[in-house]
Amino acid sequence: MGLMEALIFLCKGQFWRMAFFWTQSLILSYLQLFAQTLFSRKSKLFDRCSSTSSSSNAAIRKPICIITGATSGLGAAVSYALAKEGYCVILAGRSLHSLSKVVSEIKEQIDDACVKAFQVDLSSYKSILSFKHCLQQWLLDSDFHCSVQLLINNAGILATSYRITTEQCDQMVSTNYIGPFCLTKLLLPLLEQSPIPSRVVNVTSFTHRNVSSMEVTRETISGQWFSKLSSYPFAHVYEYSKLCLLLFTYELHQQVGLAEKSHSVSVIAADPGVVKTNIMREIPSCLSWLAFFVLKLLGLLQSPEVGIGSVLDAVHAPPETSGVYFFGGNGTTLRSSRLSYNSKLAKDLWDASSQIFLERQLTSQDTT
Repeated sequence: MGLMEALIFLCKGQFWRMAFFWTQSLILSYLQLFAQTLFSRKSKLFDRCSSTSSSSNAAIRKPICIITGATSGLGAAVSYALAKEGYCVILAGRSLHSLSKVVSEIKEQIDDACVKAFQVDLSSYKSILSFKHCLQQWLLDSDFHCSVQLLINNAGILATSYRITTEQCDQMVSTNYIGPFCLTKLLLPLLEQSPIPSRVVNVTSFTHRNVSSMEVTRETISGQWFSKLSSYPFAHVYEYSKLCLLLFTYELHQQVGLAEKSHSVSVIAADPGVVKTNIMREIPSCLSWLAFFVLKLLGLLQSPEVGIGSVLDAVHAPPETSGVYFFGGNGTTLRSSRLSYNSKLAKDLWDASSQIFLERQLTSQDTT
């Protein structure tokens, strides 16, 4: 059965798109990084600075960091690293069992770790809103300052079939983009209330480079348009969702820069490259194993502990750093695709996404 499933999957054009175009865009990203470092005087390296040792932290017990998709892989590795640095880490994920396991592992290795887990499904606005309320109550009950210093939107899935949510959206688009958008909008007041500079880090992907054009409509933003196709273009949808997250990063950077009360909030994109996680769990196991094997031979596959480099670079970049794209670790930034810097596209996406957010807010008020 496994072999037959793999053979059927091999016949899909989306698989070959992943095999060739994703590998190509990854290699091109590293070549661009190499050329930028070697030849460009504009190449910029950001030294990491600690957010937990600053004297300005006197107003808070510990900086609060929220990490979505923290049940395993990259999210779990980042959670451990930041707990070790002295953050109070809030793990958010769909599986309470997996979250509890990560919490136990962190506490076993770090005696004074401050770790808390909350169940949240980013494809559901109702779940996101419930998480926000539970978080605020926990901050009050735990005598923490009612603010958040760091939000890492890390959660993401690679779904190989079209699945619609209760809010009539494609599950992959909802989890990878709409959910992080709504979560960030809901938590922005807590980020703005921070007595020290706060930050949003959006974990994106080099696969966004494969999107050559994009039309912003309600159907494309929600992912409903993909249901009209004869077969689900899962590789395209994943690329599209990561481009949306990147456009959102740059537009939010502009928005908080214009808002006087948000001057201390920065927004950064982080691309970890290829990390060996379970994101390809819906792909036949023999094919995902083969993909990881080839990437390892090419020297492109990283463990979660190494892959978190760009994320930690984004976390620890100087407070004034915002609107940049970290890639490759070692504090290096890169220019993302040309389309990702299209300001009109970013504004249109922001407006359309904000409309969806507003509608969900109104719906949730009507049902309470």
